[in-house]
Amino acid sequence: MLTEIQISTVFGPVPSRRLGRSLGINNIPPKYCSYACVYCQIGRTIKLRISRDAYYQTNSIVKIIDRKLEDLKIQNETVDYLAFVPDGEPTLDINLGMHINSLKRFNVPVAVISNASLINIPCVQEDLMVADWVSVKIDSVNEAVWKRINRPHGSLNLQKILEGMIIFREKFKGRLVSETMLIKDLNDSETDAVEMGNFLKSLNPDIAYLSIPTRPPAERNIQPAEPDTVNKFWQIISSQVRSIELLTGYEGNAFSSTGDLRKDMLSITSVHPMREDAVERMLSDYNENYQFIEQMIKNNELIKSDYKNHTFYLRKF
Repeated sequence: MLTEIQISTVFGPVPSRRLGRSLGINNIPPKYCSYACVYCQIGRTIKLRISRDAYYQTNSIVKIIDRKLEDLKIQNETVDYLAFVPDGEPTLDINLGMHINSLKRFNVPVAVISNASLINIPCVQEDLMVADWVSVKIDSVNEAVWKRINRPHGSLNLQKILEGMIIFREKFKGRLVSETMLIKDLNDSETDAVEMGNFLKSLNPDIAYLSIPTRPPAERNIQPAEPDTVNKFWQIISSQVRSIELLTGYEGNAFSSTGDLRKDMLSITSVHPMREDAVERMLSDYNENYQFIEQMIKNNELIKSDYKNHTFYLRKF
């Protein structure tokens, strides 16, 4: 089903905490996907499928990217990544590897954001292997929960997918991150957190991201996990992985010191819960007292959350 790619299929650059300024590539027709996730924020899946197909000509993608980069250069704008982030599952594109290899000429790192449902297939692994940065979705390692949240194509097998991730990780030379969407009363229990942490320890991603729905989901009754739950999840998993961050809709300058206490607090707590003693040290550095934090809470900028006899602060979702 090869068609001429539309100029609008390449979009951006858009700001992203994960990828800096990325130029997006939508290499899949709208909502062709192997999952029909209940929380999907671009609508319900139109074509639930797992068969790979050819959708757009590689040379068409290259031409549009070349044109976009030239235009951005004239405007003195930079691009940190070329990112395959379509309105569906990018690995359904049988030419994905060819696309990535052809984009290498621009000397800009290439990223792929995937639900990882086909990652146990050798040719999919080969395609992803040539990327510089890959994100894999892991919303649950429990089959029943996975089916309730991701509503996968009937031919998919969670255990094979998880095994495929481990195999891919062992061979992949680029940067691998995972992303878990936390849904209230579906995958946000302590058992879910412990099981996820155990798997992520084996996968060993460079960063494990925890996210919540920030835009209207496909199904109306879906709600994001509560702040206390997100904090608990973070605390449990943080002991199992090298780095863990929150993705709760804020794309600020994480961890940057701006000389502005309010901005620094929002920046840090958007990435991870900040313990009370660390907040006190920061207040001292700025010659401020706890009333400053109380005012931020009153302004609905920060949330307090307790876990194992400690108080943590998170940026308001």
